[in-house]
Amino acid sequence: MMIVLYFLGAIIIALLVSYFVLPKALYDLMTALLRLRGGMRQKSVKVGDDLWPYLEGGRGNGVPVVLLHGFGGDKDNWSVYAPHITKHHRLIAPDLPGFGENDRSLNRDYDIASQVHRLSAFLDAMNIPKCHIGGNSMGGFIALQFAMEYADKVSSLTLFNNAGVVGDDKSELAVAAEKGENSLALSNVSDVDRLMAFVSYKPVPMPKNFKKIFFAEADAHREVLDKIFWQIAGAGINHPLNDRLGEVTAPSLIIWGRHDRLIDVSCVAVLDEGIPNSEAVIFEETGHIPMIEKPKETAAAHRAFLAKH
Repeated sequence: MMIVLYFLGAIIIALLVSYFVLPKALYDLMTALLRLRGGMRQKSVKVGDDLWPYLEGGRGNGVPVVLLHGFGGDKDNWSVYAPHITKHHRLIAPDLPGFGENDRSLNRDYDIASQVHRLSAFLDAMNIPKCHIGGNSMGGFIALQFAMEYADKVSSLTLFNNAGVVGDDKSELAVAAEKGENSLALSNVSDVDRLMAFVSYKPVPMPKNFKKIFFAEADAHREVLDKIFWQIAGAGINHPLNDRLGEVTAPSLIIWGRHDRLIDVSCVAVLDEGIPNSEAVIFEETGHIPMIEKPKETAAAHRAFLAKH
């Protein structure tokens, strides 16, 4: 017993030292452990002139599930979700251009149409002729338009609080964007708490040193993030896909958090009525990122849908 207590004490001390002295190393370790829990491994593939990093795990047989992160996110947005999917499906989560470890050059466009075509090239480079595509927020916007333009590559579509359509009610983000304000921009470290409370219904407290890492990452890419935000917001406000929803031929699942402040839940009715073969699930006490806020429940609905298609 004393030996066990000794080693537990040593581990606790090591973690405390890491947090205060090497917080980035501890942050990376926790990320690695999350990936390990979901059976996800980091890989990369050359797509044109770009090297696309991605996470992959799960069963190798069958049609893969490809999931796209939202604005300001990266491939690890799906690491909490992965353990509930990889036991049943092959899961692939890439860093989209402009985010994570992918190319983040300022001198290129990151509009939805460009990202859709890049996604098609990524799937070709991965030798994936067909997939179950899904995405959250911006990633859902890309997945939705991809399902319209590359229908032959889509077995099913899953939308997690996706951008790209306009509902009857405006969200807080939409109202601010119409005034020329970017509600997702960070001005300082303390702003991280505001952002976390904005995107999730019950935000999980983040240690101060981890907030500094989160802010530093966003601040280092401030210009390109601002450019991408306004390209996406402009498309969502001026050219929503409402009138094109009938072009989606793949069976579709719409997943939403009732208390989303970024994209209003009234979009669910628009999507469900507009997409011919669709079904919808709305989670209570959930915000913009259901796959992180309620991963088990969200994945259960997702797996049941995939089992049918």
